[in-house]
Amino acid sequence: MKNLILTFGFLLCLPAISFAQNSEYDSALVKKLGADDYGMKRYVMAFLLAGDRVNEYSKEERIEIQKGHMANINKLAEEGKLVLAGPFIDGGDKRGIFIFDVTTKSEAETLTNSDPAVQAGVLKMELVEWYGSAALGALAEIYPKLQKVKF
Repeated sequence: MKNLILTFGFLLCLPAISFAQNSEYDSALVKKLGADDYGMKRYVMAFLLAGDRVNEYSKEERIEIQKGHMANINKLAEEGKLVLAGPFIDGGDKRGIFIFDVTTKSEAETLTNSDPAVQAGVLKMELVEWYGSAALGALAEIYPKLQKVKF
């Protein structure tokens, strides 16, 4: 009788156990994107802020600095180090964000310092470690299919 009760109790728990497992789980994709068991991973986010020298340049100089900034963004994205970048709309002194696919602030700082806008003092960055969806790594494959005009 005791074995029957234990067996029945186990059978009652099976639906709960099966709901805890994700049937869509893709171990190859997990490995490719570096996800943990929750589908997450560590990044470093950079908040782009107006730099101290933002008003020291002519319009023509600012255009050239912006071209260098965009070229750097594209280079970092191609290297797989930058998974997300974009400006804030009406952010004032808060200009935008970068999300670096790196695990340390020091590596993100090195990448940040490679940006011509940072070098010129037009932008400065505040770096924060962030835990987010590993799916961000798939943006590099999707974004070119959406981008009609290249920067």
